[in-house]
Parts: sequence; structure tokens; C-alpha cells
Amino acid sequence: MFHRRDFFTSSASGIGALAFVSMLRDDGLLAAEATSPLAMRAPHFAPTAKACICIYLEGGPSHIDLFDPKPKLQAMHGQALPESMTKNVRFAFLQKATARIMGSRRVFKTQGGCAMELSDLLPQLGTCADDITLIRSMHTDAFNHHPGQLIANTGSQAFGRPSMGSWLTYGLGSPSKDLPGYVVLNSGRGTSGGTSNWSSGFLPTTYQGVLFRNQGEPILNLTNPKGLSEKMQERTVAALRDLNGERHEATADPEIASRIAAYELAFRMQKSAPELIDLSKESKKTLNDYGVNRTDPSIKAHRGGGKNVYHSFAANCLLARRLVERGVRFVNLFHASWDHHSNLDAELPWNCKMADQPVAALIKDLKQRGLLDSTLVIWLSEFGRTPLGENRGGSPNVTGRDHHPFAFSIWMAGGGIKSGQVVGKTDDFGWSVVEDPIHFNDLHATILHLFGMDHTKLTYRFQGRDFRLTDVAGKVVKKLLA
Repeated sequence: MFHRRDFFTSSASGIGALAFVSMLRDDGLLAAEATSPLAMRAPHFAPTAKACICIYLEGGPSHIDLFDPKPKLQAMHGQALPESMTKNVRFAFLQKATARIMGSRRVFKTQGGCAMELSDLLPQLGTCADDITLIRSMHTDAFNHHPGQLIANTGSQAFGRPSMGSWLTYGLGSPSKDLPGYVVLNSGRGTSGGTSNWSSGFLPTTYQGVLFRNQGEPILNLTNPKGLSEKMQERTVAALRDLNGERHEATADPEIASRIAAYELAFRMQKSAPELIDLSKESKKTLNDYGVNRTDPSIKAHRGGGKNVYHSFAANCLLARRLVERGVRFVNLFHASWDHHSNLDAELPWNCKMADQPVAALIKDLKQRGLLDSTLVIWLSEFGRTPLGENRGGSPNVTGRDHHPFAFSIWMAGGGIKSGQVVGKTDDFGWSVVEDPIHFNDLHATILHLFGMDHTKLTYRFQGRDFRLTDVAGKVVKKLLA
């Protein structure tokens, strides 16, 4: 393949060549090759968002128990849904012939000046109602977790596609010099989709999410081994840069540029990362607001993620704010699991108590620091839960709900979102969307729009085709914009 670099080295020389290269760099045409792959790049138009914190609650939180009150469910508890609603529907586990409506035990309260109805399980989030937009009309194509997570995070059920964070850092670069442009924070037992949720896919690996650990070094092998001084490390990185640079001159392989950038970023992170994760300089009030020092309530359940989840999730919310302050473009905060096929009335309150306080504290903290207007915060999952109780294996002991891709709720805040409103509507059962349906392709198009990117123009050529986050679909949802 004949690259631009070959043209410059074979067909141009001297001062004229230097002037030509300078002109191209000034026009931004050499940015990807002449500077770091994460160098800042101009958006298509003026953005309202500069950073994103995506709180991904894996498993499918029940929308009809948290965000979308349905009094008719309680009135029809124990009855069957009309056959026309379930006739051609495929479920993950539910046996539809004998399935019955399961009413919600939750009490919904009107919150904020916008009079948004939210579950009693989310009292702290309710104090932020005027700062969020609640979407009750999400729908998706997948009814199982891993395909659903892929659609939510990459826009497609196919493996190997870049994630949202990868597309944004590819399109815009990152303001941060000493930290990755895309950081992943994890708590709980881990998502079923794993690294495919934050992969760069066919994009250069510079743009993939960097997973930070919850204890010890944020990234393995970040500190130098004994006997290797900082000066020696600096010389080693410089030598690697020169060797890789010579190879990049010869091949123009973007993965070599990614490797150079990774070595140099790792060197800079040796100083920046330990300071980042040191929360001791945060005020006692801030730590208390987020609930960083909370202990897990006792519960007999296998979901939720093991020990110290309350602490790790709260700390990750606080770290997300600290990352955004330091210029990180995209922060993914994952927690698993909200996959309540059973024991819903015990496990959903446990999870909500874990998430409600730190998420509300994050919104308020960003707001009081003047960061919320430019930081998009998203509460996201792959789907919702059925209004029918799950009767797996015909069991009469129905205590949970199955996967439900046809209608569910998420919310967004900050970053140019029109706050204090509810968008979309479902039917009386929370089964189907009846007003303003929004697919993940539409959500992704809207997110890119908030960052000043036209989703149809942010593309990458791979195997002879121009790919994009929204694939061949997606439209910007104007109702969501301020």
C-alpha cells in the first residue's frame, strides 16, 4: 500500500517539502501521523459535551420497578396478558403459556419541580430529578445479555466493533496528557460481555478502554521494578520510541503509532495514576456524600458481586469525577449484576441502595464544580424486565422477571441534555413503546451529536467498507437536546 509518508519521502525534499508538510499539519491533515493518536481533533460542529461518564448496570434493571410506574400491573396481578401480546414473542427463560402478570411492590413518588415519578428505591436520585432526562421508550434487538451488551456499547450484535468510548476518542482525541482517553472502572462480579464492551474493535488499539483495578496498582506493572531508576526508565522509553519510530517510517502501520503512544503514556502515568486513585485528599464531606466508606448490608444472594461492592462502586463514582477533571474523555463504570430472574424484592433494593447515593452524589458534585454542563452522565443497561413473573421450569415460586428488550428505561444528565423531562411512553403494562421509540442506534447518534459529531460522518474504513457507531441506522433525538 502506498502511504502519504512514502510520497513525502520519495517525491519531496528540502525546504519546499518542509513547508508543504507544515501547511498540511496546520490544516490538520497530518494530525494522526505527526502527533499522538490521542491528540485533540476538531469536532464537526460546536459541541455541548466534552466528557462522558457512562454508568452501565449489567443485567437489565427492572424499569417497571424503578422508572415506569404501572398501576394496572398491580390491579391485574396473577392474571395472564392477552395472548396477542405474547403470541410470537421469544423469551430467555419464561414459559409464556403459564406466565402471569407480576405486580410491582414499589411505591412511586413525584420528584422535583418537573414532577418526575421515580421508585422509592431511588430517593437520592429523586433529588436530582430536575437535572436528568428520563427515557421510558428505549428498545433493542437482543433478548440475551452478551448480544444486548454489544448493541448497547458498540451499536451492533457482531463481535469486533468499536465501543462508544473508542469512537469518541478516535474522533476527538483526548485532552488528557497523562491518563488514557478512555478509562474503564469495574465493580461487582463482572459483565458477561467482558472486554468486548470496551474494545476498540478494528480501530487502532490506542482507542480501547483501559481497565483500572480496584486495589493495588491501578494498572498491573505500572511501577518500576527494583533497581530501575526513573532516569533509566525514561531512556528506555526514548530508545523504544526511536526504534518503533523507524519502523513506523518504513511501514506507516497505525499499530506501531499506538505502541509508541502506549509506552510514553505508561511512563507519564507512573506519576499521574497513583495521585489519581489517592482519595485521601478529598474532604470528609465528599467521601461521606459518595458513601465511599459504607459497608455492604448482609444479603443471601449470589448477585451483586461479592464483598465490598458498596465501597468499590462509590469509589468508582468518585474516581469518575476525578478522571473527568483530569481531561479523560470517556469513563465507563460497570457493575454486575442486575439480572433478577428471582429474589427481586430482596436483591433490587440491595443494588439500588448501593448505586443510588453515589450516583446522585456524582451528579451534584459535577454540578457544583461547574462540570455537569460539559459532562454527559448516562445510566444504561442492555434491556429491562418483563411485567410477567418468571416461571422457569414451570415453577410456582415466581420471585423475579425475565429479560425484556421491547421497552425499558434509561436516563441522561448534563452535557447539553434537556433536563427535568420524561421522554417516551409505554403501554399500561410496560410491555411495548407507544410514544417516541428510541433504539440504541438513535441514542448513539444523539450522544455523538452532543459531542459535536455527525454520526454519519464519523467513519473508519475496514475491509473495504466505511463503518460507523450507528452502522446504517440511527437518528438524533431532538427532544433530548437542550
